[in-house]
Amino acid sequence: MSCNSCGTVVGGIPTGCKSNGHCATGGCSKLEVHDWLSDIGADPFSKYNIHEVSFKNGARKGFYRNEKRFDVFTGDYVIVEAAQGYDLGQVTLSGELVRLQMKKKRVKENSEDIRAILRIAKDNELDLMDRARAKEKETMLKARVLARNLDLDMKLGDVQFQADGKKATFYYTADGRVDFRELIKVLASEFKVKIEMRQIGARQEAGIVGGIGSCGRELCCSTWLTSFKSVNTTAARYQNLSINQTKLSGQCGRLKCCLNYELDTYLDALRHVPERAETLQLQTGDARLMKTDVLKGLMYYTVKGSSTFYPLTLENVKMVLAMNADGKKPAEITDLAEVVEKTAEESIEFADVVGQITLASLDRKDRNNRNKHRNSNSNNNNNNRTNNQNRPTNQQQNKPANTSPNPENKTQNTSQNNNQNRPPKKFNNGNNNNNPNKNNPPKKD
Repeated sequence: MSCNSCGTVVGGIPTGCKSNGHCATGGCSKLEVHDWLSDIGADPFSKYNIHEVSFKNGARKGFYRNEKRFDVFTGDYVIVEAAQGYDLGQVTLSGELVRLQMKKKRVKENSEDIRAILRIAKDNELDLMDRARAKEKETMLKARVLARNLDLDMKLGDVQFQADGKKATFYYTADGRVDFRELIKVLASEFKVKIEMRQIGARQEAGIVGGIGSCGRELCCSTWLTSFKSVNTTAARYQNLSINQTKLSGQCGRLKCCLNYELDTYLDALRHVPERAETLQLQTGDARLMKTDVLKGLMYYTVKGSSTFYPLTLENVKMVLAMNADGKKPAEITDLAEVVEKTAEESIEFADVVGQITLASLDRKDRNNRNKHRNSNSNNNNNNRTNNQNRPTNQQQNKPANTSPNPENKTQNTSQNNNQNRPPKKFNNGNNNNNPNKNNPPKKD
């Protein structure tokens, strides 16, 4: 029955929807509207009005307040207020993420250090910033020469011009305190801008300069890592890494930041590893700990007179330690050792995954080529030997036909052949020009 019959009342009750009301009182909910978005604020001014702005591809970041309520989104270029003039940067964070980032960096929302966003950048302002950025490399090279002339123990890593071109910030690294007051005067007179010197660490310098790490990827400090935590050699010890300064150091010369990435996982796994388990007492002798695989939960021991590493699980090691505490010793370590089976990936010595051929096939191919070349040379030598046997000698080819058995005739012919090959004699005919002793007359007795 439709709601058109709500007006029909029988005994004081509508016959349409069997409710105790009618359409005029909203009993059948035909004219009711539920606002599903009533708890969501539609006011654009209720958004968080602080944005994170990045300068020169993340070399410097700061928080700026959007007091004029511009429609600013992540990725937009904005003009922000500076100590002198203005600067141009790119918005990297907006909304509630900025609130969490400020809480992480312990920046108060009502801080006076938070400057304002003036406006959205225009095209001519972007061109002005590009011209200012183009002068930075040449400026840094000249500044390094000036600092070297003043014998300052410092290294200039980068220079950053303000977007309006009125200020230049020089970033440098130094082991100690540097008196750069004279350098500031020289730089100000050379470049005609306001100079600001800012000292940074080796990690910050690597983040500004950039580079490729030993993993083959771009440095973390120049891509996404913004906060630097202290890294020491204990992080390498917890992860069973060899203390090799060359392998553990990054591009900045300090310990790699990635040593802290898995440190919490190793610390959590090390809580289950028994302590003071360097030596296990056995009936056949003591077993000494050689290495510990923290993630797999295996401890490798070796006995005296053997170079084999026996893997023991953490439970077995704890059991042996408890037996030793009670004065008991297990019989042999082989009864406690865990059988480690190699996986299919570990058992493969070489995997041709990029379409390359193996080294063994290369050796086989070279060996076949050498054998083929050796066989061809031997065949050529045999053919040459056969041809030489069938070929007449030079004496037989040049020997004239002589059928006479007279040996005198043979001698005569031989002398004739020799005379034919001999060059003719030169006769002086009374001329002494060819005489080497023509200028030396004979001595008189």
